[in-house]
Amino acid sequence: MDLDSFVLEHSSDWDRLSELGRQPRLTGPEADELVDLYQRVGTHVAIVRSNHFDPVLEARLSSLVATARGTVTGTSPALLQTVGRFFAADFPAAAYRARWWWLVTSVLSVGVAVWVMFRMLSVPGLAESMISDEAAKKLVDYEFAEYYTENPASDFALQVFLNNALVAAICLVSGIIVIPVIALLYQTMVNVGLIWALMLDAGRGDVFYGMLLPHGMLELTIIFLAAGASLRLAWAWMAPGPRTRSQALATEGRVVGAIAIGAAAWLLISGCLEGFVTPSTLPAWARLTIGGVVWASFVTYVLVLGRRAVAAGHTGDIDRTARSAEAPTEAAV
Repeated sequence: MDLDSFVLEHSSDWDRLSELGRQPRLTGPEADELVDLYQRVGTHVAIVRSNHFDPVLEARLSSLVATARGTVTGTSPALLQTVGRFFAADFPAAAYRARWWWLVTSVLSVGVAVWVMFRMLSVPGLAESMISDEAAKKLVDYEFAEYYTENPASDFALQVFLNNALVAAICLVSGIIVIPVIALLYQTMVNVGLIWALMLDAGRGDVFYGMLLPHGMLELTIIFLAAGASLRLAWAWMAPGPRTRSQALATEGRVVGAIAIGAAAWLLISGCLEGFVTPSTLPAWARLTIGGVVWASFVTYVLVLGRRAVAAGHTGDIDRTARSAEAPTEAAV
């Protein structure tokens, strides 16, 4: 087959397909014509490719077909639009719907830390049974503060982010069997309470609050969010309501996935606070103010924007059109 003859015979189809593909709106007949030309030019691409006619012509026809395919099938939302919708609606809606789970988890966890701190201070010898005098002295004198300053800020921020992301992931994954996430939270809060008591007993409470709270308020809240969401997933499995257990797990599992992605973004912010603000030379009140504002921003973001998103119909689940086919639970009548 002669290339020039092939181009001369079909160039009008290609020009027409290019014209229709650029139009923002099509009439019914034009849409039918576009589909017909799309199929026809797709065949032309196969002919050009199989006969090794011309790579330039092949590229041109492939581009025409791709453009027409987007017009025929519709295009997916732009990446920035998808990301914007996720952080403006999907993630806050998912976190808001799970709010009682992670708020109660937060209160109980902090309560454990407070209880441990008071026990350590009020029961003689209890702290010594958990940590040696030498280790406690090192921790109080320099190890607690040096932990935040011994590495470059950027490296430390990344290290903290990865560590906290791992803890959040463990909470999200293990929450469905309940006990591991409760054990992890309990051990974490016991450690916080022990260090809290040691620092207060040594008269270094200002160091403890000034070094822990700027990042810890947001960091711990995100961990509590992950734990609460995973426990909510476990409850959906144990008490699915009108749904089957598989449906409940699938639905709530996708919501937990949204929370995991959003939590990772906020943990990155927490890591930056811990890497750059906590060890900075700013006075304690300034560090606490920065940390408090960021933490309050997160809580406001979730509770206010999340409530609006839920009222608008968002659940944190992906769009039905983006899901794989779901099997019906009962036969059609």
